[in-house]
Amino acid sequence: MNWKIQKLQNGETIISKEPGNSMLPLLKSKQPVKLIPITWENCDVGDIVYCKVRGYCFTHIVKGKNSKRGLLIGNNRGRINGWTKHVYGKVIEILPMS
Repeated sequence: MNWKIQKLQNGETIISKEPGNSMLPLLKSKQPVKLIPITWENCDVGDIVYCKVRGYCFTHIVKGKNSKRGLLIGNNRGRINGWTKHVYGKVIEILPMS
């Protein structure tokens, strides 16, 4: 298990910097974000969450919600990653690049 998931599951707020450009223009590659612990049931469509889909961890957008399947996760460029209930954190603040 990665350190981000461990800290979030322990109730800690963390700063994360994910590489990649799939969330442009909302997030740049390695843009720091503040994540608070959350479960998928407490997320809404449009939230940016830290989650695991098919074995990969992403900071992506909630595109849909279903009581049986969980959350539909996608990036900001039209790609859909899939359904998951493995949601660990929610972005509450996008921090400036240092």
